[in-house]
Amino acid sequence: MAGAGLAIMITASVFARRTGVAAPLLLVGLGIGASYLPGTPVIHVEPELILAGVLPPLLYSSAVQLPVLDVRRNVSLIAWQSVVMVIVSALAIGALVHALFPEISFALGTALGAVVSPTDAVAATAIGHRIGLPPRLMTVLEGESLVNDASALVVLRTAIAAIAASSGFSFGHTVLDFGWAVLGAVLIGLLVGWLTALLRQRLDDPVLNTTISFAVPFLAYFPAEEVHASGVLAVVMAGLLTGALGSKRFSARDRQTQATTWTTISFILESAVFLAMGYQLPELVDAARAETTTAEITGLVLLVVGLLIVLRFAGLAWPALRERFGRKDRNEQTRAKLGQFEEQLDSMTPAGQREENRLAWARRRLARGRADVEFEEREPITGRGYVVVGWAGMRGVVTVAAVQTIPGGAPHVDTVVLAAFLVALITLVLFGLTLPMVINRMSFAAESAEEKRDSVQSLLRRVGEGAIDTLGPLEEQTIGGERLDPELVTTMKDRIVPGLVSGSSQLRNAKPDSFEQMMIVQRRYLDAMRDALGAERSIGAYSSATYRQVESLLDAIEQRFGTR
Repeated sequence: MAGAGLAIMITASVFARRTGVAAPLLLVGLGIGASYLPGTPVIHVEPELILAGVLPPLLYSSAVQLPVLDVRRNVSLIAWQSVVMVIVSALAIGALVHALFPEISFALGTALGAVVSPTDAVAATAIGHRIGLPPRLMTVLEGESLVNDASALVVLRTAIAAIAASSGFSFGHTVLDFGWAVLGAVLIGLLVGWLTALLRQRLDDPVLNTTISFAVPFLAYFPAEEVHASGVLAVVMAGLLTGALGSKRFSARDRQTQATTWTTISFILESAVFLAMGYQLPELVDAARAETTTAEITGLVLLVVGLLIVLRFAGLAWPALRERFGRKDRNEQTRAKLGQFEEQLDSMTPAGQREENRLAWARRRLARGRADVEFEEREPITGRGYVVVGWAGMRGVVTVAAVQTIPGGAPHVDTVVLAAFLVALITLVLFGLTLPMVINRMSFAAESAEEKRDSVQSLLRRVGEGAIDTLGPLEEQTIGGERLDPELVTTMKDRIVPGLVSGSSQLRNAKPDSFEQMMIVQRRYLDAMRDALGAERSIGAYSSATYRQVESLLDAIEQRFGTR
């Protein structure tokens, strides 16, 4: 059975790449078809297994690859969509469903609204990568899908408590519960991410490092859930911090091994959930028919889908108008404040090393502020971008898993479960099939190959200059108190930035003592270049893709010469 499932996943992925159809949609269809084959067993997947066993590694895999720089620059839009609009959508759907279907309580309707409110970026980002969606929009979609899971599950938990207590829905209690869920999750997630990164830094074994990385999402999830915080948000925070620290603390080999491993795990888990979603659908239809009519289910599903579409575009109207009419004024005000700040810094005369360090830190903050303004002007989210974000409203893993955690016994629970499944399926079909067309109609301007190459070369140059500023030129390097042999300096000059790998043949043919010296000096410059790259990344004058490419070049150098 497992072998057949893997074969279906691989086939669907290959077919999706050749046809352009989103793989999750193909997997759901194949799952439905497989459920009608004669002799197929009835499979019931415990929803807690998905929430506690599948969702944490999926979220961690996405979070660890999401650049913190991009999240910071889009945090207001991500928070608006993943927190405010999730709560608004859950309450609005709960109120309207209860008003039009009185047999469904407000608490149960809100639970339905909570599970269908979070979007799933799997299909959207797969389409975006293939067609060429601007990187900033990809970040918004990925960041939203990471955080909105936590918001939805907190609202769902409160709604389930109201269902069990047969009491009214408490907005005040929801706010307090949400506040602690966020605060507790952030603290636990950051603590777990920092401690595990510190441990992995001390290990020079990719197998052990990868094994520890498997444990990180669960080390963050279960303690957070035990103290009634958001386990999924704790996993996201641990993943973001691990990704940020990994560039500095982990070796190139460890990062590459982890990336390959987690990409594979993510592919298997995501594919399995969508396949199981389709496989379970016929069984859910039979269960729901026992307590309601086809017309009522149809009306409920259409109502929820329509509300989700209206609320999503209505929610994006405010940030779109703010971006359209306020961005220029905000940028001018920010530039004026930064100019005043620079004048203050220029007028300062540091009296000691501590004040000099503080002044250097302030200047980095100034550079980061200017880089943020330039980023807003270089990559604004236009009206066309908001249309794509609004249209990328697919529901998926969290909706399917979370709705099944609603306890049975309450009236019309089976109807709500089926409705959530159908909403997820319809949004996958509706948005998944039409999103490529919408993206193509928007005609986004892509960065040319020459511009990408120029950005990488410019950043490499700055990183190399930063390393030389820190260590000094090769002629001044010493090992054991003695300067390098002039012939060795001549040999290495062509290999240090920007052509660090150009002297590989000289390195292999060098004398034993020269070989050791070259290794030591190369390690020094490579470490200094990584430090300079980290400093440049903290400012953010280049795109995240450029930083990743330069880091990959440094990783390739490190692995080629085995310098760590």
